[in-house]
Amino acid sequence: MKTITKFQHKKVLVLGLAKSGASAASLLHKLGAFVTVNDKKPLQENPQAQDLLEQGIKVITGSHPIELLDEGYEYIVKNPGIPYSNPLVRGALERGIPVLTEVELAYLISEAPIIGITGTNGKTTTTTLIFEMLEKDGKRPLIAGNIGKVASEVAQKATEEHIVVMELSSFQLMGIETFRPHISIITNLYEAHLDYHGTKEEYAKAKANITRNQTEDDYLIINGDQEELIELTKFSKAKKVLFSTKRVIEDGAYIQDGSVYFRGEKLIDTEEIALPGSHNLENILAAVAAVKLAGGGNEAIRNVLKVFAGVKHRTQYVGEVNGRKFYNDSKATNTLATKAALSAFQSPIILLAGGLDRGNGFDDLIPYLKNVKAVITFGQTAEKISETARKAGIKTIVHAENVSDAVPKAYQLSEKGDIILLSPACASWDQYKTFEQRGDIFIEAVHRLK
Repeated sequence: MKTITKFQHKKVLVLGLAKSGASAASLLHKLGAFVTVNDKKPLQENPQAQDLLEQGIKVITGSHPIELLDEGYEYIVKNPGIPYSNPLVRGALERGIPVLTEVELAYLISEAPIIGITGTNGKTTTTTLIFEMLEKDGKRPLIAGNIGKVASEVAQKATEEHIVVMELSSFQLMGIETFRPHISIITNLYEAHLDYHGTKEEYAKAKANITRNQTEDDYLIINGDQEELIELTKFSKAKKVLFSTKRVIEDGAYIQDGSVYFRGEKLIDTEEIALPGSHNLENILAAVAAVKLAGGGNEAIRNVLKVFAGVKHRTQYVGEVNGRKFYNDSKATNTLATKAALSAFQSPIILLAGGLDRGNGFDDLIPYLKNVKAVITFGQTAEKISETARKAGIKTIVHAENVSDAVPKAYQLSEKGDIILLSPACASWDQYKTFEQRGDIFIEAVHRLK
């Protein structure tokens, strides 16, 4: 961990706890800052706040009092989930107080180079592939960021011998100042998180922050099949490396004659790749480009691609019961992700879908429902999805109370050779705390069938 003096004797407000806030507060305290933590959750229900108190850190809980801005803070480090419309955040920006997220702290203290991955879809799969390939090659990677391991915590352990592989959300990237990955990736760009960003333009701008501070010594890997993305990153000084599933890119990663290539060198035939779905070829190309640029070897890349079957909750193969294959795609919280999952299979599909109603419709799924023989719906959007299925000409539509109820109903309707796919196209919060909990319940229900 680098010793930095940037925050020494500076007043810093950490806004919002959760894992990243607690880690940021502890780190800033170590770096000699005068830290105050402010979290909405009352102290008696807030073990993280209690722990920080024991470390000698000032803690204010129960609300976000606007008067805190009169305390003379020189920096605010906010939890990525707190929107910029929050009065404290808005007030800080109006006063010219820098508002950071903890990935900025991670960058400042990391002795290791960083590979940063962002994009609308495929971030976690790409991040995990890079980590697995580098680990197989003996490069000592550390995985961090939006994938669940707090970046500023991981960065404290990183030495020059490591490589930090960091998944980054648009929320995190809005709070950077000097953050500069050696290799950055934008997997793709679609409309998302408009409730947070307001417009697609603002969302895109946040994603492009990943390359904002890169120089000619760095690399930017982008989806060469998205003109919008190429246009968005024109300003970047980094060396651009494109990937494409549709055309040959001589200085990038591409598919040609059923094989994966990087800079003209064939690495593996696509039929040898364990990860299902044409959309995953994009993630694979992005990962291959990053690993090759980081000095990774072909054998490690091939070995991982032959066995890596997916990240949990992302078109994850759960198992087979009497000739029916079960896939958990609980992370599909929008129709875009469900389209990708449906496109991954040629066999007849029984689709399990439904969840939180955010006011959108589902008719954009209709062209992707050709292989779907039955739909099991649940949650607030059950009727909306049923209506879409009817429009698509699907005859068998069944309502279930929840995911646990949906699995045996799907099995009863299935035949040998069918795919039973949980790909909800909705957030989970109407019935479950997280998409992970929803996916775990699906896995448990499948194991009960076994």
